[in-house]
Amino acid sequence: MECQECQKRPATLHFTQVINGNKTEVHVCEVCAKEKGYMTYPEEGYSLHHLLSGLFNFDSSQMGSQQESSFTKKDELQCPKCEMTLSEFKRVGKFGCAECYHTFAGRLDPIFRRVHSGNTKHHGKIPKRKGGNLHLKKQVQEYKANLQQLIADEAFEEAAKIRDKIKELQAEMKDKEAGDNS
Repeated sequence: MECQECQKRPATLHFTQVINGNKTEVHVCEVCAKEKGYMTYPEEGYSLHHLLSGLFNFDSSQMGSQQESSFTKKDELQCPKCEMTLSEFKRVGKFGCAECYHTFAGRLDPIFRRVHSGNTKHHGKIPKRKGGNLHLKKQVQEYKANLQQLIADEAFEEAAKIRDKIKELQAEMKDKEAGDNS
């Protein structure tokens, strides 16, 4: 597809805008997008700070004395180890220490949901060749959590089926371990 503005270069950026149910699509090259103001970013590129600022709905240009004076140091959440505050984290875009994750945990879940498409846990990928029993262990953990919920709900027939699946997977894991050791 070629750029709708210059008709010279291929369109590499595709913008879709929906206003009051009216959908407008624009397909432009990077040069035209910069010229027309569709995108603006610093010359050094797009940093983690820019991502986090956007997720926090935080604009660094608003970082004036008025905003800082509206927060008092006593009321603001602060890491006990490195003494970083939530507003400092928003400004800098990275934590001061590992303890910050625990301190700001309640404020991070909404951000993680936005970044990870609604999920708050990172599941990651396990390579099939090198994963070994990790796939099976992960599946057993999921089944065990499901089993506890079924028992709490008193769905004992379903719970028995899940229990049997867990036993099968555990036996399969033992077989694989025995095969790897020989």
